[in-house]
Amino acid sequence: MASGYVLGISAFYHDSAAALIGDEGIVAAAQEERFTRVKGDAGFPRHAAQYCLSEAGISAADLDAVVFYEKPLLKFERLLETYLDIAPRGLASFRRAGPLWMKERLFAERDIRGGLDGYAGKLLYAEHHESHAASAYYPSPFDEAAVLTIDGVGEWATATIGVGRGAELELLEELRFPDSLGLLYSAFTYHTGFKVNSGEYKLMGLAPFGKPRYVDRIYSRLLDLRDDGSFSMDQRFFDYRGGLRMTNREFDRLFDGPPRQPEAPITQREMDMAASVQVVCEDVVLRMAGHAHRLTGLPRLCMAGGVALNAVANGRLAREGPFSEIWVQPAAGDAGGALGAAYVGRHKYFERARPAPKGDAMRAALLGPAFDADAIRDTLDATGARYDDVSGAGPADVAAELISDGMVVGWFQGRMEFGPRALGARSILADPRNPEMQSRINQKIKFREGFRPFAPSVLAERTADYFDATVHAPYMTFVVPVAESRRRDGEAGATGLPRVHAVRSDIPAVTHLDYSARIQTVAREENPAFHDVISSFDERTGCPVLVNTSFNVRGEPIVCTPRDAYACFARTRLDALVIGPFVVRRGEQDESALSAAGARSSAIGLD
Repeated sequence: MASGYVLGISAFYHDSAAALIGDEGIVAAAQEERFTRVKGDAGFPRHAAQYCLSEAGISAADLDAVVFYEKPLLKFERLLETYLDIAPRGLASFRRAGPLWMKERLFAERDIRGGLDGYAGKLLYAEHHESHAASAYYPSPFDEAAVLTIDGVGEWATATIGVGRGAELELLEELRFPDSLGLLYSAFTYHTGFKVNSGEYKLMGLAPFGKPRYVDRIYSRLLDLRDDGSFSMDQRFFDYRGGLRMTNREFDRLFDGPPRQPEAPITQREMDMAASVQVVCEDVVLRMAGHAHRLTGLPRLCMAGGVALNAVANGRLAREGPFSEIWVQPAAGDAGGALGAAYVGRHKYFERARPAPKGDAMRAALLGPAFDADAIRDTLDATGARYDDVSGAGPADVAAELISDGMVVGWFQGRMEFGPRALGARSILADPRNPEMQSRINQKIKFREGFRPFAPSVLAERTADYFDATVHAPYMTFVVPVAESRRRDGEAGATGLPRVHAVRSDIPAVTHLDYSARIQTVAREENPAFHDVISSFDERTGCPVLVNTSFNVRGEPIVCTPRDAYACFARTRLDALVIGPFVVRRGEQDESALSAAGARSSAIGLD
């Protein structure tokens, strides 16, 4: 190899991204949505790719290869065979999808080369689940591991089991379309009134409010589940093969009515549907993982694919499953496929050795752009913000003091996270001890459903003081029980969604209805700046935990630039913004400047 650089690309479905790997490991990775400000942007990741190249100080001409995360011709084969199999049903969908495939996706090479300003070098294609598996195994801290990938569908596969050893990665078995755990979960997401490919998080958050009264109905009518986790689905109840909906009238009849309209009130039916499909999801994941353990005989497991973001299922697998250690790719969805594609190119095509792991290679997922003090100051000056330089006092101490005084703080420091979670670089932080904090942030800052839970970020060395957890969880990929000593009984006879207000622990803002939490363990060596904030808050309050939620509002991507951060601050009820070495306090701002900043588009590219 000449330069050692391989660029991975995922695009044209949802969550487009680019990732660059070199001889020293991962150089950079980012989702296109963060630059265009279009949630789930599916277009070619031109800005993300440009950023990755700029981080290495190279141009596309310096790359050894570009690797696309799936094989469009195989995917079109599946699309065409499916339509032919069910014809004439699905004609309307084919009329919509067919021209799109012919115009755009079958000409991926043209679009990739054009998006990289006429790149003329080597262009390779990995398979979709191969990319997921590579993103799970290669950056993991294991030199040998079983690999499990589960999502909606790639070309044909919907789940795979593989094994990684050194630089070698082999997929051993697969489950094929139309049988798909990801599509089953998305069908329930759709039917409960949430958006497919983004609302699955909401469905998981809604599940604790319901009772799993539909589980038997799912198993008896929808899903024939086998001991090894494989299954077949009765397609009479679904419309995703050839229709424009996930479910159909047979599904309506089976689950007591048509889909909930988005924004309509959530009823007990939707809560019970969420609880039921979550139970089934966990059961399938546990069976698949058990089969992977038997098949490979290995004690460690790596996971990726959209279903691997189901932190509740992951938590059960960590507690009840056969593996001694589990590592989940933090960008487990299609965005992470870009990273996996780059790894496939490096290790499979170019046959490069894999260095012995020294911890995981994701660098705390802090793989996106960073902005220096001058760039931040210029942005604040241009927006008319009033701010103080707190480099002397220390941004971490200032943020901790504001939070301990009851304020909700936007925290913008260092490189942006890769993946769907804010992990202490583009975060909104608050005091978890305040029982009103969950509702306050949801309704007045995030502008989203009040039942949506928040994650606790805890000092890694103090995890056992608050949570019954043995997992190292730096990426919010595991839900674990809150320690018995921290629990409170605050139900007071509440039912339905109002139960969210019940105080269940001495950190109520991050404790779920079932006394669990989706934790982030923060180690100093992995994320020193964020560790400093929590440590400073601990010194002031005796609590080594913070509420940590993504720095964005409903329907928008997580902020990327200082301009994005200030615009989000201006549009919301955030009390303060700690950005680089500066602090912006809401009470000190000119209201006309805030209104103007909030009204302006925060879209910005790297051109």
